Amino acid sequence: MSKAFTKETDTDGDDDDGSGGALPALPAGSKNYITPEGYARLRDELLQLMDEERPKVVEAVHWAAKNGDRSENGDYLYGKKRLREIDRRIRFLTKRLEIAEVTDPSVHHGRDQVFFGATVRYIDESGDERSVTILGIDEAQSAKSQVSWISPIARALLKSREGDVVKLVTPGGAHEVEILSVSYPAPRPAAA
Repeated sequence: MSKAFTKETDTDGDDDDGSGGALPALPAGSKNYITPEGYARLRDELLQLMDEERPKVVEAVHWAAKNGDRSENGDYLYGKKRLREIDRRIRFLTKRLEIAEVTDPSVHHGRDQVFFGATVRYIDESGDERSVTILGIDEAQSAKSQVSWISPIARALLKSREGDVVKLVTPGGAHEVEILSVSYPAPRPAAA
């Protein structure tokens, strides 16, 4: 069967981000700040994809290709699709790691000013108290109260200090938030 009838193209979803557009692009001219832990997680994922998952899928596709008609071979079609997904994610991770600026937040331990890696407890105008940790765009998880350093709340908080009241501009309008506390992870002991 012709490739035209299988909805399979060489550029099918080839947006190089490996996440279907879920992660925001870096602002032009900015660095890809990331913690050492975040960098290690991305590197581990890349190595796992290259050393374990991709070879298994290549082997499965090779086996499926030997089973005859590829146009109706589900194992082959799924394997090729999964291989494209893996290759796209590998390209994305490789690009992100190449431009990563590893920044250790523990160097600010004990300071009261907000920098990358800070955990900030704040209270908004309505009296709701929240806590967020400012991390890199490739490692922040909102379910864990982690925000990207390019998010509106992080941009409002950066460089302020405990006790400061800052303006948070959102699509719903401007709001004021007061910074209650700033903390950083403790420095790791030096390896012997």
